[in-house]
This record gives sequence, C-alpha cells and structure tokens, in this order.
Amino acid sequence: MSEYVYWIIEASVAEGKLDELKELMVTMSEATLADEPGALNYEWSLSEDEKACHIFERYVDSDATMVHMKNFGSKFAKSFMGVLQPTKCTLYGNPDECVCKAMKPMGYIAMSSAAGFSR
Repeated sequence: MSEYVYWIIEASVAEGKLDELKELMVTMSEATLADEPGALNYEWSLSEDEKACHIFERYVDSDATMVHMKNFGSKFAKSFMGVLQPTKCTLYGNPDECVCKAMKPMGYIAMSSAAGFSR
C-alpha cells in the first residue's frame, strides 16, 4: 500500500474576494511547486459561476504533507481563510498522527485506502 496522503477541500468563495482568490491560487501554486518536492498534485478548480472552489492536493508521504502544512500555516493560512470558507475536507491515503492532528481544524472526513492503485 502506498504512503500517499491526499485530500479534496471544498470551499465557498467569499463575497467580493474572487480576484484576491485568483491571485492567491497562483501564488500558492508557484510556492508549492518551488519549495515542496514531495507535493505530487496541487490543483485548484472553480465552478462555472466562480462561487465554489475545490482543491486537490496529493503528497508522497506524511513527511511531505507536514512540510506543506507548515508552509501553509506560516505563509498562507490567513490569506486563504480570508478568501475561502471551507465547507468540506475529505482526507485520503495513509496519513500519520501528525497529519491527522494538523488537519483536525478542517473537520476532515477520513477515507482509508481499501483497494486500487496509483501510477
């Protein structure tokens, strides 16, 4: 079984904050790509009406996930929470206790790996 940790965050775009969100998406994506080699996927999506945002993130393991969590907390959390209101977080894979603790404020739903593969 893989050590991957991944999640999907569903969020509502804060009223009047779409332009700020679009800037933040680019900034966070560029920073994650440059500074986090353990980040395998980091993908933002907007609904057609641009009122909902989904974020898919996948990391090679729990250590790589914690690197991201620390960077997020120190650099982006305040801005993120200013433009998005998370409504659901689904956590997949094999997160360790540190990841689960770090994700707890998101009120995540945990889905354990049961079968399948990833290439």
